[in-house]
Amino acid sequence: MTDKPNESSEPTPPRTQPVVSGQAAPSPYDSPTGEIPVVKSGVGENVPRTEDELGLDPEVPGVGERTEPIANRPAEEPTEPVTPAYAFASIPPAPAAGEGGLRRRGDYRRGTLDLGLLALRLVVGLTFLYHGLQKLAGWFHGPGLDQTRAMLEQGGWKHGELSTAMLSVAEVGGGALIVLGLATPLAAGAVLASITDAWLWKQGMAPGFQYKPVELESILAGLAATLILTGPGRLAFDRNRGWATRPMWGSVTALVLALIAATVSWIYLHGGNPFTGIFD
Repeated sequence: MTDKPNESSEPTPPRTQPVVSGQAAPSPYDSPTGEIPVVKSGVGENVPRTEDELGLDPEVPGVGERTEPIANRPAEEPTEPVTPAYAFASIPPAPAAGEGGLRRRGDYRRGTLDLGLLALRLVVGLTFLYHGLQKLAGWFHGPGLDQTRAMLEQGGWKHGELSTAMLSVAEVGGGALIVLGLATPLAAGAVLASITDAWLWKQGMAPGFQYKPVELESILAGLAATLILTGPGRLAFDRNRGWATRPMWGSVTALVLALIAATVSWIYLHGGNPFTGIFD
């Protein structure tokens, strides 16, 4: 047996015979068997050139937009433009021209009222300060403490030392504070209580409600009460206090307390009915 190559079942393609021509056969690289087709873009076609056209950026919701899916929104919900919310300071509206204008302007248009209240304070305060220094220090040809205590004991006052001390402190301290316009309701209340007891004592010395013996005490008591109700004014150390320019119920309370203190001190330190005679 002789060895023969295995014959495949596939048919062998026929060989092409070279074409005989008058020219030499060229290189197989000079005659390509096929051409690569050139794809030409049509004129006018939109070719994406930027990132926005390519759609590479994700969609970012605008300021104030809702992030819920569109499918969950009701179909009939009206779409309104959403404006971004910013935090601004709220400015209250300006008041109208006629609201409270007269009252605010009236507080500063006091005219000579403060000057008049200063004159009233000087008259009342210096008068009580003068009499108090006479009793306390013996100034201005005054009796001094010893003679004042003896005079009160002869007039029927009990506890001579306590009565003398209370009278001197009320007149000196109250008078000085009234002149300064400092703690005016308390100072005027102190001098009102002392002058009220003096009025009761002098009225008891001349029973029958005779006005002439108590004329000076009546005027001083009325001025002290008026000063409590009006306040010291702006020309005082109390100018920033409410009772200085617009006294209210606090001044009425100070007036009532001063009268109560005068009544209690009269009953405890002296006693008796001043309208029928204190020695009866």
